Amino acid sequence: MDLTELAQSTWTQDGLLRHLGSPHWLVEASLQDLMRAFENAGFQIYAVGGCVRDTILNRHVSDVDLSTSARPDETVQIIESLTLSGKSWKALPTGIEHGTITAMPPNSPFGYEITTFRADVETDGRHAKIAFSDSIEEDAERRDFTINAFYVDREGQVNDIVGGSRDLAARRIRFIGDPMQRIEEDYLRILRFFRFTSTHGDRAHGVDADGLAACAMLSDGLARVSKERIGVEICKLIMDFDPAPIIGSMEHTGVLMQILPGATSTTLARLIDLEEQYPIEGRMLPPQDLATRLAALGAENVQDRLRLSNEVARKIERVRREAGSTVPAHELGYRHGAWPGIHCLLLRWASLLQPFDQSQIDAVWRGGSATFPIAASDLMPDISGKALGDKIKELETIWIASDFTLTKDALLGLS
Repeated sequence: MDLTELAQSTWTQDGLLRHLGSPHWLVEASLQDLMRAFENAGFQIYAVGGCVRDTILNRHVSDVDLSTSARPDETVQIIESLTLSGKSWKALPTGIEHGTITAMPPNSPFGYEITTFRADVETDGRHAKIAFSDSIEEDAERRDFTINAFYVDREGQVNDIVGGSRDLAARRIRFIGDPMQRIEEDYLRILRFFRFTSTHGDRAHGVDADGLAACAMLSDGLARVSKERIGVEICKLIMDFDPAPIIGSMEHTGVLMQILPGATSTTLARLIDLEEQYPIEGRMLPPQDLATRLAALGAENVQDRLRLSNEVARKIERVRREAGSTVPAHELGYRHGAWPGIHCLLLRWASLLQPFDQSQIDAVWRGGSATFPIAASDLMPDISGKALGDKIKELETIWIASDFTLTKDALLGLS
């Protein structure tokens, strides 16, 4: 996770990030036109949050969120006054009750979410009653973590109001202000704290002690968070390159029990260790799989508790079943396909404390590409009806037991 050279040079001077440089998304003509229009109308407007944070860390930026002093109706007017190649921009009220308008440039599927500066008036642990604000400071102080509260203007100048520069330089995930207060405003921030610590934190420094203590003390507040939102956070976290240490921290603080009773990080840690031993050269993809990692947690009713799709739930059931079976590796590949077979095998090894075995991996791939050489027409008309189906299954079982070595002629000789 390398910091940009500009960020490094700035931090060595005074410890604060002053300028972002000229990342491609900031110099994009449509964004420049949009931000300039707000400035010309007398309003402040900044790119904020993840786009700034991930630019500093040389990570991919997928979307750009903006924050402005303009009220929603003023935002709509400014957007609709813009044109590009003779075509008008569109203003979509995607979250107007929260002050959010999406600006859509002509002929583009991607928009910019623009939210008016806000201050919380009242919160209930999940939803906030907000008031629009003219203060960038008030807007920054209501956000979750210091590394998510950078504001960048059209020229790349950075406003770091809450000390995010030092925390991001140290890769430290820290709540803005009082962790207890931030969590009580929105209990989903407990899960976001663990996810960001896993994806953006320095593992050598561990988890921020104040944040961890607050999460432990307030973990029962997760009962107020929808299962859908919990599911989104857990699925993002568990697909990080090694979430086991953070899942372990969630377990020790009681957070994991609140959302997934019966879950533990032990098997997951073993699974990830086995994944890291998998040789991906020549096969392009690593073996990480959402359903397999969720299955490794060992919790019950995972589909309901995380509001998972039926497809993911079926995959969890399959890998759990086969991990506990004695079906040989080559048959796993044949029955389920190469990658599903690999996932079943890895979870089996993790559950049974077995070592990585390349020969079994090769067997799964061999099974995944195997084709049963007998067709129904090869046995007809001598055999028909139910007897035909039974004979095909019998021969297929024999062929699989031979590790796919028996030829078509040899199998027909047995019929």
